Amino acid sequence: MAKQINSNKPDKSGKMALTAKSLRFMIAGLLVMAAGFLLLSGGGSKDPQVFNYAMFDFRRLVAAPIVIVAGIVLEVVAIMGKFKDNKEKE
Repeated sequence: MAKQINSNKPDKSGKMALTAKSLRFMIAGLLVMAAGFLLLSGGGSKDPQVFNYAMFDFRRLVAAPIVIVAGIVLEVVAIMGKFKDNKEKE
């Protein structure tokens, strides 16, 4: 018969679930998302009676959402991807 593996037992190998490379990808993803949110900022008018068309420019409607989604994709790759650390080779 096949041996059943009990998945309720904790892993005692001492390895982290995320490698150093994946942590770097996570930080990069956070920085990319922060840059996207900075691209979204601004464009308001000081006088509420005056309409400012600057809030409907390419940067806020197209570029910023694409940059934010790219940051989210980096986060997913960092969490779901399998990376080999240089230290694991030893």
